[in-house]
Amino acid sequence: MEIRHLIYFKTVAEELHFRKAASKLFISQPPLSRQIKELEEELGVVLFERNNKRVILTDAGVYFKKEVDGILAKLEEGKNIARQIHSSVSGELRIGYISSTYYDHLVDILKEMRLAFPHVKTRLYEVPSVKQVKALEDGKLDIGIIRAPVHSEKLMVKTLFNDPFVLVTQQQLPKLQPNKLKDFLADKPFIFFSQDYAPEFNLKLLEICRRIGFFPEITHEANNVHSILRLVENGLGVSIVPASLMRQYSSLGVYFAELNMDAITTEVVLVHKHEISNLAANWFIEKFLERYARD
Repeated sequence: MEIRHLIYFKTVAEELHFRKAASKLFISQPPLSRQIKELEEELGVVLFERNNKRVILTDAGVYFKKEVDGILAKLEEGKNIARQIHSSVSGELRIGYISSTYYDHLVDILKEMRLAFPHVKTRLYEVPSVKQVKALEDGKLDIGIIRAPVHSEKLMVKTLFNDPFVLVTQQQLPKLQPNKLKDFLADKPFIFFSQDYAPEFNLKLLEICRRIGFFPEITHEANNVHSILRLVENGLGVSIVPASLMRQYSSLGVYFAELNMDAITTEVVLVHKHEISNLAANWFIEKFLERYARD
């Protein structure tokens, strides 16, 4: 029994007409009838009842068609997977991200990707920006979502958006005038990322505080934004964080206030190596950039 026997049988079973089936298969009717006869002899069953007026499946033929449908569907799936492997659209896509970015877009794109590349496994890693750059250079990550600057000639950097900063406190504040902000913040304990974890963030914080007119007393440090906000929620201090986090953590018991310092922002970027041969990675990058371009 060969695959062509199964294809011939399936076509006749669907058409229930030898001449129409032969035409669909681009062969003449006698060879098709002969192939079906060979298949019946090999199986030792009659698959079709046929006379001058009609062709119908026997009970054995009905059962065998279900089996053949499954076999051919599995074969087609195998062919598709083989093509995807050959085209590098299977395997893994390793994406790094940071806790201080709003990742609804990431979730949306991953859902679409599951449909477009069902055989690609996506692995997400929450890694600080500095370590992501090293992992991308070493080929341990395929794509990184981080905050600029990126000091690497090996990587391509594409802007997603510029994120201003906001003040976050445990209690809601009246709108403070710039000259009153210094008096409010000067004696407050600050909660922030550790300098080793996010050195650029620390520089931004110091720049903001310098412009306001004081030097912050950082009494608590954490290595993810959720921990920072939970410490603020529990009254252990105040913090200054990117404005995009207001949506992501709106359910926490904290309050955000604009600082009106648009000149001081942090740039969120997508980073990858200059040459990418993985089709899934290229698809993800294109879709992700399109989604932010629409915002």
